[in-house]
Amino acid sequence: MGEVPARVALRGDLTVRSVTQLEETLSKLEASGAVSLDLTDVRRLDTAGAWSLVALRRRVEGAGQKFDVVGVTPEAESLLDVVTKSWPSVEEVEPRKRSLSDLLEIVGRKVGSGVGFLLDLTSYLGLFLARLGRSFLHPREFRFTSLVHHCEEVGLKAVPIVALMAFLIGVVLAFQGSTQLRQFGAEVFVVDLIAISILRELGILLTSIIVAGRTASAFTAAIGSMKMREELDAMRTLGIDPAMALFVPRILALLFMLPILGLIANASGLIGGALMSWADLGISPEMFATRLIENTDVAHVFVGLVKAPVFALIIGVVGCYAGMQVQSNAESLGRMTSNSVVISIFAVIVADAMFSIFFARMGI
Repeated sequence: MGEVPARVALRGDLTVRSVTQLEETLSKLEASGAVSLDLTDVRRLDTAGAWSLVALRRRVEGAGQKFDVVGVTPEAESLLDVVTKSWPSVEEVEPRKRSLSDLLEIVGRKVGSGVGFLLDLTSYLGLFLARLGRSFLHPREFRFTSLVHHCEEVGLKAVPIVALMAFLIGVVLAFQGSTQLRQFGAEVFVVDLIAISILRELGILLTSIIVAGRTASAFTAAIGSMKMREELDAMRTLGIDPAMALFVPRILALLFMLPILGLIANASGLIGGALMSWADLGISPEMFATRLIENTDVAHVFVGLVKAPVFALIIGVVGCYAGMQVQSNAESLGRMTSNSVVISIFAVIVADAMFSIFFARMGI
């Protein structure tokens, strides 16, 4: 089949007012040969019309066909040349294979970024400790009302979810433990399994994860929103230290309430384990309590609770730090809120692992 040339004659005004109709007409043009564009009867041509014509020429020439323009005035030809030269071009860059030095550079940058982040968190921890010491020297600057408010938000309102979570964890431990220990006729040791797991590890760890999810995000969102609305600048203008007014009450509330929540989680977990042991193994609550008191060292309770202040500091410092990194847009607020939750949970788990290694080395 031979090539079919096309001749297109345009007339009238090719301006921004008629460019939509012009585009529809040119888009229907189909030709397998050369295309000749006649502009003899065109009265007026502006940039929009020239853009459509240049787009047609690029489409035709891109298909390997010949394109020419006849009957064009010097002014129109000059405009077409300007539009052609101004047409954006995309340079294709061949993907460069990463060498070993490139990979080392990426790793180095990541490590440097991580070290910088840890230093920033350390500086915020130091800022909190400095302002806390200042509040002891100048008690009138301490915001007791704010502390009570945040204790309620961080602690009291978290009791239902923490208690329910720990109760269900106790139930799951008792059920799974009884299933495995029944094979060896050692069902009674499920009490020791539940007690040590909850008192030593799971009670405070899962409580900290829940608090990190609800509290770190709340700290970041509150402080970040204040920064977006320039309330922090207004506080500084009024002579109010944002660290004293915002950081100290929030982090101190976590330090006070997280150990209490840990105790509630321990009690709730033991209750859940006792009920499941009673239902599944026939271990009465009295026998469960006796076994718990006689065979569980109180040191397990202290091992769990000694982690609480460290976890509270991690959650509070990360939440406040992320809030201060929020920029003046909603996308930044959402990103930093999400980051604060992820980072605080990750840091809590890492700290718990370090505590476990330390206590194992110390024989505690």
